[in-house]
Amino acid sequence: MDEDNVRKRKGKDTREEDGQSVQSNESQAMNLQKQANGICMIVGTIIGSGIFISPKSVLANVGTVGPCLTIWAACGVLATLGALCFAELGTMITKSGGEYPYLMEAFGPIPAYLFSWTSLLVTKPSSFAIICLSFGEYASAPFYPGCDPPQVVIKCLAAAAIVVITIVNSLSVKLGSYLQNFLTAAKMIIVTVIIVSGIVLLAQGKTDNFKDSFKDSTISISSISLAFYNGLWAYDGWNQLNYITEELKNPYRNLPLSIIIGIPLVTVCYILMNISYFTVMTSTELLQSQAVAVTFGDRVLYPASWIVPLFVAFSTMGSANGTCFTAGRLVYVAGREGHMLKVLSYISVKRLTPAPAIIFYGVIAIIYIIPADIETLINYFSFAVWIFYGLTVLALIVMRFTRREIKRPIRIPIVIPVIVTFVSFLLVLAPIISAPEWAYLYCVVFILSGLIFYVLFVHFKFHWAQKISKPVTMHLQMLLEVVPAEEVTE
Repeated sequence: MDEDNVRKRKGKDTREEDGQSVQSNESQAMNLQKQANGICMIVGTIIGSGIFISPKSVLANVGTVGPCLTIWAACGVLATLGALCFAELGTMITKSGGEYPYLMEAFGPIPAYLFSWTSLLVTKPSSFAIICLSFGEYASAPFYPGCDPPQVVIKCLAAAAIVVITIVNSLSVKLGSYLQNFLTAAKMIIVTVIIVSGIVLLAQGKTDNFKDSFKDSTISISSISLAFYNGLWAYDGWNQLNYITEELKNPYRNLPLSIIIGIPLVTVCYILMNISYFTVMTSTELLQSQAVAVTFGDRVLYPASWIVPLFVAFSTMGSANGTCFTAGRLVYVAGREGHMLKVLSYISVKRLTPAPAIIFYGVIAIIYIIPADIETLINYFSFAVWIFYGLTVLALIVMRFTRREIKRPIRIPIVIPVIVTFVSFLLVLAPIISAPEWAYLYCVVFILSGLIFYVLFVHFKFHWAQKISKPVTMHLQMLLEVVPAEEVTE
């Protein structure tokens, strides 16, 4: 795009026209998500890679079937209670951006900035990386029967998935939406197949693996916390409707209704899927399986077992695509407050997509898949994300006393946010106290290091920083053909 065209795009009249066009198309794209059903969005977002990779990690931390199923049920209860807290916050402060506007309203700009800083560089890209690594595991498992696929193969497939999804969502909102609809349908097919197969096996008397289900369990504060981390990873996404509150249709009704129906529905699906796994695998066999669902398919669906890794791969791709599709929401809101690098909150004038944010997420996600395995990433992701979940629910409690004048269409009993806050901080502190590792300290130091950038670039706005960032922003804007999001939201 030459400079004349850039100036024309930035001209007042053309800008207004383009802004209306972008706004219209963006809201149409969001409507593809919101008009279908809030329940479908919650179910489609939560059910992804987690239920296909976390059963092994949850079981490894507690040892036996009984505590494992209990953890899965408890994670569902906690996710439901947390989502109800977010429902009150979302209808009280109807701004997109998830936790960001709530932290801003309750505690001011610094905690909100640290949340956006951590989300941009840790939680969102690492989530993207985890999902694509699980895609790599399931996509490669059929080609290495009887042994674990090489890590280099898994990571190359994960990187390829990140690149493909990033390109699709950068090029077209509509294409990303169509892809999401197809992959969500495929996801529900494999979930249904596994659950129905398990019910049939149970009806045939396959209950041997459930005998003495609590015997020889290895339970400690640290193991329960790590089991919760892995279980809650599978439920991650319970707060996704709060990232698009501004675009939700009738949020006062649909937000809580979607939560009350959607998350318990997911909980039932997860428990039934775990029961299905245990009908055909002992605890030892499940722990030795590289890809739990593939092993299940080999034993139950042969010779049609190939459909399991295929549809699980579709499911993980759908989850990754959904994560990428909504990636720009937090960046937009933080950009409006001046808390983000400006170019990351711009959108493409031709493609009408948040291309800079999506590309940035893709690049960081590829970096995350290089050194770490899935379980390590999940532990550090969960540690970081539950710090801010706890702070956000604490913000709800604080605003009950400091912001009494705000209208609350939904008002949950105060005991619910108290319980969620307590459990959140317990999840954060328990592994540090019982089994301390340097990695947790590194994570905290990284979160707090955001204060340096806040002081330099947000609070004081040093001139030398502006001199560096302005030409970089201008050149990236011309290279990517993007315009500020502020201009299309007014």
